[in-house]
Amino acid sequence: MQNIDHNRKGTHNLKVIHKTMRLQKYLAHAGVCSRRKAEDHILHGRVKINDLVVTELGTKVDPDKDLVFFNNKKILFKKETLKIYIAINKPPGFVTSCSQLKTKIILDLIDITERIYPVGRLDKDSQGLVLLTNDGNLHNKLSHPSYNHEKEYIVTTAHPISQTALKNMAQGMIIDKDRVKTRKATVTKLSKNRFNIILKQGKNRQIRKMVGKTGNKVNALKRVRMANITLGNLKEGKWRYLSQTEIKQLTG
Repeated sequence: MQNIDHNRKGTHNLKVIHKTMRLQKYLAHAGVCSRRKAEDHILHGRVKINDLVVTELGTKVDPDKDLVFFNNKKILFKKETLKIYIAINKPPGFVTSCSQLKTKIILDLIDITERIYPVGRLDKDSQGLVLLTNDGNLHNKLSHPSYNHEKEYIVTTAHPISQTALKNMAQGMIIDKDRVKTRKATVTKLSKNRFNIILKQGKNRQIRKMVGKTGNKVNALKRVRMANITLGNLKEGKWRYLSQTEIKQLTG
């Protein structure tokens, strides 16, 4: 774990300093990106403290003394940054990313000047609820499975879905090379080709892979709830600010 020596910028001489925070937390709180994405930026050498490129995730920064740069652009850190919380109904064809070449991104649908980023993933072909925020702590809280936050989806399959298939998904399945079984889920059949599923984890393309393991295929996937926030009657492509009550329940 590093601490930058303010007396010798650009060197590797390090000493303990006070009132510091991890670099990825600094980037998240400054509204640059989520902590997880910040870790990727750090590892790829895109972040500098003063004039030193930093590639170690344990590096700490002092907001009162250090200058932080992302892609050689100075990052301004406001200790009392106004927290923004937005719910959006993502249409298919958009990716939940802050930037991606030649692809429509979810931020294209938002017309505010503040820098925000998506909480969690929803793959390009899927639609439904996505939360956007500049609150790095909330991103960690909703993304980490230890908090047991629920994510609810409505799934439409190409072929009729059997009770056996639904039971297997509810009990957990091995869907990746890591051979780790998915966590138990709550699954409810809605019609011959539709079911509701509630997860407490978010592995990459998890539902599509689970359905594929049953010999079926997902035709449509819609997220309708994250924790206490529901999609409700929010129209596709539209967004809204969360209410104070929703924010309190979500962050409490």
